[in-house]
Amino acid sequence: MKIGLLHHRIRKDEKHLIKAAKSRGWEFDLIKDSKVLFDIKKNGFDYDLVLERSISHITAMYALKILNNFGVRTINSGETAQICGSKLLVSEALITNNIPTPKVRIAFTEQKALQAIEKMGYPAVLKPAIGSWGKLLAKVNDRQAAEAVLNHKKNLGTYHHSVFYIQEYIEKPGRDIRAFVIGDKVYAVYRKSDHWITHINKGAKIQKCPVTDKIRKLALSAKKAVRGDFVCVDILESKSGLKVLEVDYTPEFSQYFPHLDEKIIDDVINYLEVQK
Repeated sequence: MKIGLLHHRIRKDEKHLIKAAKSRGWEFDLIKDSKVLFDIKKNGFDYDLVLERSISHITAMYALKILNNFGVRTINSGETAQICGSKLLVSEALITNNIPTPKVRIAFTEQKALQAIEKMGYPAVLKPAIGSWGKLLAKVNDRQAAEAVLNHKKNLGTYHHSVFYIQEYIEKPGRDIRAFVIGDKVYAVYRKSDHWITHINKGAKIQKCPVTDKIRKLALSAKKAVRGDFVCVDILESKSGLKVLEVDYTPEFSQYFPHLDEKIIDDVINYLEVQK
């Protein structure tokens, strides 16, 4: 079996995957995204499968779409990358598939964004439509804060910030749930923090989380909604039940599941083998 690993740099996750693949005698070529040159008329990539592990969303999405157009099976697909790379498209996919998720409003001007926030109620959350790792998020608690953040986004941000993604703030019990999904396998951890952003890059602590039937069903439904194979699903515990916040198509697992590294890696490799 010949697999390509599309990457920007080799992190701990990729080292584990490479080692496990080689232990099975697979050809596992490293495709560094910064050195790739595509001829979009001719496929120069002879692989049974390409596993995407890039850091840049734009790089990953375009590379996957080109490979898919050549008929190369990729995990995840270019379509999944396109959906998951946009918070708006993820929200649409979740809503279309009747998956509980926080309310979202979209506006293209400061005035309309402020109206949406005022109608939704404070606090509210402002996010870039495209972004990850808990960056550039703002919880606005009153009108003055909303006006300031909206004006900053308009004048200091890139063109991405011309789209105002406004999300309902969900009061959570000092934690959220990150579910890791590969095929039909689901693992989960709690991300605990005193900060409203429960992201590991913001200092959140990881604790084991039992995978209940509700968590499993919700995570698998979210994976299906974005047409994914191998994703992370962020889940909030709200007063009205579990809600899916976001879905990530290049899941990091070593820092979240050190106690399950070998099991998860084995599941990933087994899934890749089935997909060849």
